Amino acid sequence: MRSTANISWFADISLADRATVGGKGGSLGELIRANIAVPPGFVVTTHGFERFLAALEKENSIRSRVEELHDLKEISAFSEQVRTRFERAPLPEDVSADIVAAHAELCGPNLDSPLAVRSSATAEDSEDASFAGLQETCLWVKGAEAVLKSVLTCWASLYSVASISYRRERGMPEEGVAIAVVVQKMVDARSAGVMFTRSPLTGDNSVITVEATWGLGSALVSGEVTPDRFVIGKITGEISVREISDKLIQHVPAEGGGIRQIDTPEQLRRAPSISDRELKALAEIGRKIERHYGRPQDIEWAIDRSGEILLLQSRPETAWSGKDRPPVAKPVENPLLHVMNIFGGRR
Repeated sequence: MRSTANISWFADISLADRATVGGKGGSLGELIRANIAVPPGFVVTTHGFERFLAALEKENSIRSRVEELHDLKEISAFSEQVRTRFERAPLPEDVSADIVAAHAELCGPNLDSPLAVRSSATAEDSEDASFAGLQETCLWVKGAEAVLKSVLTCWASLYSVASISYRRERGMPEEGVAIAVVVQKMVDARSAGVMFTRSPLTGDNSVITVEATWGLGSALVSGEVTPDRFVIGKITGEISVREISDKLIQHVPAEGGGIRQIDTPEQLRRAPSISDRELKALAEIGRKIERHYGRPQDIEWAIDRSGEILLLQSRPETAWSGKDRPPVAKPVENPLLHVMNIFGGRR
């Protein structure tokens, strides 16, 4: 199946297509271009979202109303109203048909193959802002109907309280803010986690930090488990920090779809969730991705039951990158003078 206005396959896209496939979608296409293994999939483009939103806007405005919201109470009430409208409204027929056809192409003979359906906002994962965690992700989704429902859920999450608040706080214009949806094969992860190609604690560019846990990475991202933590030298490959945590729980697939939490077996709780060999292979992939993008990255990864390392996302590291930029004020011999100048007119 070829890409259409509504559907773009990962192999056909790159970061240059962020306006139609969002940050996450563009990143997955870019990783494939860099010969990095990612779970196969496609993106429901912003084209369908824009048409869907335009139909709702004919009844009551949404984008212009968001820009008029000022406090949390207003945002919460409006968010609930809009998300209800999204979840009750039908998808455009051609968008629905294209998703069902792409789903069949992706899954092959097993139409109940578990998929991850993930929001991919056009403004996310830029160098100046990160929408990470603000929009919806649906895991272990089975069947075309469940995928269609999950797409609507992801679209609606662009108007969650957290997402609206983030945009309002930064004064971002609503016009042009849109959302695509990534649909890809679910990784039955033995282990999963995140990797930073510079230290998230110190900003050190000479090391890679890896955090890992058993099962799906959602347990780590949600903060429900304390991950194992490793620090590896980029040049030497030496593992200089090795912190093995007591990983009490893990997320695993639920039988009917979705995920569930279980207690980690006693013999695995304090065992490393990733081997040294896998750790070094992961670090090499991290170096390759950083070279491709030309800047430090924040990466999500998983290792499946066969031991294959798969990348789920790579976004620009933002915590320390902003601090690398030259300060607006010129340094002065006595730093207190700058503080006194700022507050001098407020006595």
